[in-house]
Amino acid sequence: MITFAIITSLISIAFAFWLRMEIAKLPDGNERMREIATAIREGSYAFLKRQYRTIGIVAAILFVVLAVGYSVHAAFGFLIGAVFSAFAGFIGMQTAVMANVRTAEAARHGIKQAFDVAFKGGAVTGFLVAGLALLAVTIFYSAYAGSTHLADALIGLGFGGSLISVFARLGGGIYTKGADVGADLVGKIELGIPEDDPRNPAVIADNVGDNVGDDAGMAADLFETYAVTLIAVLLLASGQTSMQLYPLVLGGAALIASIIGFFFAKIKNEATIMQGLYKSLVATSILAAVFFIPVTRMFFVRDAMAMFLSAAVGIAVALAMVVATEYYTSKKFRPVKSIAKASESGHGTNVIIGLSVGLEATFIPILIIVGGMLGAYALADLYGVAIAAFSMVSLAGIIITIDAFGPITDNAGGIAEMAKLPASVRANTDPLDAVGNTTKAVTKGYAIASAGLASIVLFSAYLDEAARLGKAVFINIADPVVLAGLFIGGALPYIFASIAMRAVGNTASAVVHEVRRQWTTIKGLAEGTAKPDYARTVDIVTQAALREMVVPALLPILVTLIVAFALGAEALGGLLIGVITTGLFVGLSMTAGGAAWDNAKKYIEDGHHGGKKSFAHQAAITGDTVGDPYKDTAGPAINPMIKVVNIVALLIIPFLS
Repeated sequence: MITFAIITSLISIAFAFWLRMEIAKLPDGNERMREIATAIREGSYAFLKRQYRTIGIVAAILFVVLAVGYSVHAAFGFLIGAVFSAFAGFIGMQTAVMANVRTAEAARHGIKQAFDVAFKGGAVTGFLVAGLALLAVTIFYSAYAGSTHLADALIGLGFGGSLISVFARLGGGIYTKGADVGADLVGKIELGIPEDDPRNPAVIADNVGDNVGDDAGMAADLFETYAVTLIAVLLLASGQTSMQLYPLVLGGAALIASIIGFFFAKIKNEATIMQGLYKSLVATSILAAVFFIPVTRMFFVRDAMAMFLSAAVGIAVALAMVVATEYYTSKKFRPVKSIAKASESGHGTNVIIGLSVGLEATFIPILIIVGGMLGAYALADLYGVAIAAFSMVSLAGIIITIDAFGPITDNAGGIAEMAKLPASVRANTDPLDAVGNTTKAVTKGYAIASAGLASIVLFSAYLDEAARLGKAVFINIADPVVLAGLFIGGALPYIFASIAMRAVGNTASAVVHEVRRQWTTIKGLAEGTAKPDYARTVDIVTQAALREMVVPALLPILVTLIVAFALGAEALGGLLIGVITTGLFVGLSMTAGGAAWDNAKKYIEDGHHGGKKSFAHQAAITGDTVGDPYKDTAGPAINPMIKVVNIVALLIIPFLS
């Protein structure tokens, strides 16, 4: 069983690298396109190198602390989790910057060709992340199976992945939205130049941000989501070998289903883009469910049906979250259209209706999560919830593929605009980009929902681990100490999101000042006869993003430690409940609301409510500016933040009185 999981994970990784080689063979356009792509690539590499250097310092300190003060096994797990997560993000981003210019070139020949290149580029990230996550956890489980150090090693592995994920989501998110918001504020609104105009000094930084935030950050996030969810199942099933092996084999079966499902993604025209992506997802889901039947029968006899249905619940929750998120974020449906309509009245009404949509977008997803949790619990108790959570995450290969498709098509459109390619090229990339915006929101909703289910399991693992160590924790909601922890935990996602939003605002402000400076000091820039200093803007955004990411990334760790050691294990339990509860709502509201604002702007740009440069369009740009850090910085970073708090709680149990 372990061999099967390892082989399938290696097949997934090999498939990713094969796709990468296929993309590398494709034509990369003319000299101007290659010049722009090189600038984006160099800016992306420069940011990741600096980011990983910063994270490396923090990680090295934590590695020593874990090795000396806790366990060498946990420290080793932490190191591997951090390295694998960073590697997944780096290769995913590297492929994205390779695929974006090739997608732009393919768009010369038609939308189908551009779709195929972008989807392959996204699949490199998807299958690499899922394969690496399953491989890392399986190898650690097999190395420590039967050892008393298994829990330490797995918790360390999860902590390493979670730490990188928080830093990557925050650093990349602050970068991408600081550059994007700054470019839009000074470009579209102040100077009246279109998006991706090569005269805008922030345009390269904006494209760099798509890669380091929406690709590298997302890859680290989903690696952590996959690994931590699987670790939660293994911890819950401690001492029961068949129940620990079962999710490993489910993961392998889902990877094979995802590889087959990849080949179902085909489109005919612009109207079938989303349909083409969903064909792949639905085919993967059906195949995974079919494969789960014999896998379940191998491990269970009496409870086989209950276990299979628990796994099926996870797949159903994933699909339901996709449908719900698309409803709130797609241009086809009422929520986005209502924001666009409100834009006719001005900036204020756009923001008011956008906030309303974001708040509304929490209710149906929460009902889906609650329904999945109760259904799986009724079938197989808490282990059923754990299996449902991992079954949902096991589809990550194809889900990430659909997500990573977005930043590639976004960059392709930018390259087409900056290289002054024919209008027909942008006409092919824009519909792909609009769909990609929705798919990115879908993946974030999926990740947050999986975080909710996984955190419930991690919370139970916290209680079980405390009991195993003779430190039983009783969560009495009437206990003021528990309530104190709950209130602090409930406040944590809000202060975390606040700092992340402020970081984007500070970074965007620096971009605005730099663009204004260049626009007024570089002669001929406004006329297009001189080139802006792209590198200067990229460097400013890089320094600002790295400076701003440290405090919010370390905040959840510090708050967890303070509550635990100041108020005790019961208060820590309350903290976990508070973080999980409010974190789900804040994350869902921000990611869906921000995407709805963005697509409302695109809906107007399609010619509705006055079209581009209309009063409604100006209001929609304001809403999109507010929504950008919602959906791409603060909202998605809450997902790993929730799990960091849970993992740290598991780590410090032995030291609590």
